[in-house]
Amino acid sequence: MNTFIFDMDGVIVDSEYTFFKSKTDILREEGHDVPVSYQYQFMGTTADFMWQKMKDEFDLPKTVEEYGKEMNRRRDEIIKNDGVQAIANVKDLIKRLYQTGFKLGVASASRKEEIIRNLKELGLDGYFTQAVSAEEVEHSKPAPDVFLHTAQLLGSEPSDCIVIEDTKNGTRAAKAAKMYCVGFVNPDYPEQDLSSADEIVKDFRDIDENWLQEKK
Repeated sequence: MNTFIFDMDGVIVDSEYTFFKSKTDILREEGHDVPVSYQYQFMGTTADFMWQKMKDEFDLPKTVEEYGKEMNRRRDEIIKNDGVQAIANVKDLIKRLYQTGFKLGVASASRKEEIIRNLKELGLDGYFTQAVSAEEVEHSKPAPDVFLHTAQLLGSEPSDCIVIEDTKNGTRAAKAAKMYCVGFVNPDYPEQDLSSADEIVKDFRDIDENWLQEKK
């Protein structure tokens, strides 16, 4: 194996809370007072998917596009105030992988512009050869499209790829792509069903150099 593909939200960037808050607030303003936990089911999916599901469930009056734009506007405000925050120890892991000789890519459900912005803000853009948004493929996670497209752009076979994911939808997508999947248990987020993953880590420091060489 010679390629690592990272999810972004909850794996590289501490950003899931911006989705939770913005969507929950919008629904409340539309008259639907749901708990934040309602949003957990959408972790790893695209804005179009989640807003279509909520529009159907709650008979929301605006279009999916309008809700997506409003969510992103609110998220951008939160990020502007809080800054882009990295997940603990992920920067060191990315640098170690790069130095070890792995090809690196990002495959995320987020907007392409957001992926690029986050990597630049964290000083990580120089380590990744490809950064792919689910907007660029036909089907979002849990379909394998975004991982397969990223591998293709990297010039890697699926069997050569290791994916790091923190959600049920993401791990299912990685396995549907026939890739080795590391499930990351993020202690700051709600527990996810990572049973599809080949192995699970709770701290990126647990992925040590011996493990990397063995996989490579």
